[in-house]
Amino acid sequence: MSNTEQVNVPSLDRSKRFATIALIVAVVAWIILIICAKVMPEYAWFIHILMLGAEAGVVGGLADWYAITVLFRNPFGKIPIPKFLKHHTEIIPRNKARIAESMGKFVQENFLSPQVVEKSLKDTDLSLAIGKWLANPQNNTQVVDVIQQTVPKIFEFVGQEQIGHFIQNNSVQWVRNTRVNQLASEMLRAVLENDFHQDVLQRGLDVAHEWMMNNPEKTRELTQTMFKELGVSRLAKGASWIGIDVEQRTIDSLLEKVESMLADPEHPIRQKIEEIANELKVQLADNSSNASLRLNDTKNALLDSSSVLNFITGAVVILCDAIKTDLMKPDSGIAMNLRVAIQQVGENLIQNQSVRELLNDRMSGIAVNLSDQYSEKVIRFISERIHEWDSSEMIGKIESEVGGDLHMIRVNGVVVGAFIGLTLGVIRAIIDFLI
Repeated sequence: MSNTEQVNVPSLDRSKRFATIALIVAVVAWIILIICAKVMPEYAWFIHILMLGAEAGVVGGLADWYAITVLFRNPFGKIPIPKFLKHHTEIIPRNKARIAESMGKFVQENFLSPQVVEKSLKDTDLSLAIGKWLANPQNNTQVVDVIQQTVPKIFEFVGQEQIGHFIQNNSVQWVRNTRVNQLASEMLRAVLENDFHQDVLQRGLDVAHEWMMNNPEKTRELTQTMFKELGVSRLAKGASWIGIDVEQRTIDSLLEKVESMLADPEHPIRQKIEEIANELKVQLADNSSNASLRLNDTKNALLDSSSVLNFITGAVVILCDAIKTDLMKPDSGIAMNLRVAIQQVGENLIQNQSVRELLNDRMSGIAVNLSDQYSEKVIRFISERIHEWDSSEMIGKIESEVGGDLHMIRVNGVVVGAFIGLTLGVIRAIIDFLI
């Protein structure tokens, strides 16, 4: 039994007892007043006023008892009664299906319809609320604590031999069945359309130029190694005898090329690289092209290599163990970095209004789409669960929640009925006295 039920059930029992006592008191008072009217006829006029109040209290209490009882059950039991009475007992159990549909429609129309969701989110800066929540040290600490508790358990579960083999086999099968050329083509398209490749190339050229300028000896060693691999080292030495330093000229020429590419965004080599990338993108989009076939064949060859799979599996296991070990430490470095990162995300959300507006628009669109697609399923689920409820269980749930207040109506029926009866009795006595 839930905590709510533990609180409500005693309240229901108390209300029932209180209502029953009030009705019994009214009945006893009515009987006593009848006897008093016979015993003390000189006070009959006053006793009749009180008797009318007691009678009205009994009628009010019994009427409210009947009205409340027929909501949940048939108070007549197996006693034969007219159909028009019987059909208006056990109102809630008889109408369980209609209640289920009504509750489903109510939830849909007032909570899950796309219009309601859109209206609710329209004037709500949801991303700001998320940002403030994440920026709160207490909240981001709770998030990190949950991560520290759950991630090691997940890694421990995945690390079991049978589970690990299952995941590995299914992952390998998924990768084997996936045409990576399409994925590579889409990645290239995204890179080229956003000019990411130019930024990467610029940064790479900067790093290469800086390294060559700061490490002339290592640059020369690399050049010598390259000449050896190409088989022209002797030729370079021979040229040096007649005063031509081929290695240095090669380095100078390479530096000159790098500097010219850095200075000219439209450099022919840059354009050539872009042309090659665009051509490769088109080829990878075609499943039957040589580039696509070679890429997929290479992928399958790697998957067929037990050494490659063992290496990847071992690397993943080592990485997972390292993360798990660190997260289980009280002074976990990963946890501390996560906490700082989460707080920074929250603070950046608070400060960046344009990002918040974009996020709010996207989240609102997602919520509206989800409500449009799944509201019917949610409503159907609610209705089906209500349909599946046992009638006695449903009655128990409803009585435990509102039965206490309903049975207090019985008390009100006795009190209000008695007051109305007394009022009518006084009015009748006044009229009798005047007439």
